[in-house]
Order: sequence, then structure tokens, then C-alpha cells
Amino acid sequence: MSKITQAMILSAGKGTRLRPLTLTTPKPLVEVGGKPLIVWHILALKQAGISDIVINVSWLADKLVEALSDGSQFGVNLKISREDGEPLETAGGIKKALSENFLKNEPFILVNGDVWTPFDFAKLVNFDLGDKLAHLFLTDKATHNPNGDFALIDNFIKTDGSPKYTFAGISVLSPKLLDSVAVGDIAPLAPLLKQAMINEQITGELLADDWVDVGTVERLNNLNQKLA
Repeated sequence: MSKITQAMILSAGKGTRLRPLTLTTPKPLVEVGGKPLIVWHILALKQAGISDIVINVSWLADKLVEALSDGSQFGVNLKISREDGEPLETAGGIKKALSENFLKNEPFILVNGDVWTPFDFAKLVNFDLGDKLAHLFLTDKATHNPNGDFALIDNFIKTDGSPKYTFAGISVLSPKLLDSVAVGDIAPLAPLLKQAMINEQITGELLADDWVDVGTVERLNNLNQKLA
């Protein structure tokens, strides 16, 4: 079984709910506890031994490139996949990074750039997907989404069932999940995941750690108060 050695942090969103902050600052560079949100992820991945990291950029891309460069100041090897023009959405962005060989054709950790959690990514370094297409972490801490997204039944993630939990924006993905996506397609990930769930190809677990979707100014302020 080979170790997981690579990760991708999704960083192309406009962060419209965090305006006016995100009119001049890309959402991943919004500060949480004195550090840009994306730097929390980069340092946590580095701590876990993951030094090959890809981010996709679109909105205010140059500011992200300038702030993060090649990642050497964090001790990682950072590759930046630019989506000039229309952002490609989640699956489209991942497919582009794969086509650029920024991601090797093997399982990788995928993290949403706009969540905060003290999760230890070292738990995923030896994770074996086997013949499954993805392993998702769900959370019961998403007070803004009381109805949840998915159910967890016998370690499989289902679109139906209860209780429902919220996708925490942390997963291990197989590139095979994206086989139906063409390079350059504007394609979200959710429909691919849901189809794979129906086919029992997605496993999951509940995230034990604290978790915040830093999607609004109010949640950002609350988190900063908590961390202070």
C-alpha cells in the first residue's frame, strides 16, 4: 500500500458572502487567528508529512500567487493551477490540475480552502481507498446547515437516511472519480460524489475535531474571538 503524498486545497472561489473583505482579499488569505486561512491548511499538511500541495486560483489570483509563491517559506512544494476566465468549479479545477501533472494520478487529500479545523492530516497519510472512489469527512458542527448533506450508514456515505451531517470539506479522492470530466469542463464535484454514493463507492466518517465554515463575516468574527 502506498502512502498518500499529495494534497489539493480548493482556493478559486470569490467568497461573495465575505464581502466587502473579499473584494480586495482572496478568501483563502482572510486572516483567522492572525494567519491566513490557507496557511493553517498548508502548515497542517506539512506537519503531516504532505509537502506536495496544489492550489487552484481564479479570483484575485495574483494576490494568492504573490503571498504563497512556491511554498518554500512554509517548507512545501506548492504548485498553482490558474483558472483564468470562468472558474472551473471543483471537479473541473481538480481535472485541470491532474492534466497539468500538478497532481499525480493517485489518491490525494482534498481540502476546502474556506474551512477551519485543527484536524490532524497525519491520520490520512496511510489511508487506503482500496477500490472505493473517495472517503469523506462529515461534521455535526455546522450550525448554519441544520439539515445536513449526507447520512453515514455502516461507514458508507448515503444521500438518503438520517441523521444527516454536513460535508466538512476534507476528503481523500481517487482521480478515477473524475474520469467522466473533460479537461476544461466547468464541473462541480457534488453530482459525481452523489452518483458514486448510490453505487456504494464512497466511504466516510464523522470528524471528531472542532470545525468552522468561514463563509460569512459573522462566522469569521466568532472564530477570531474564540481563537483569541
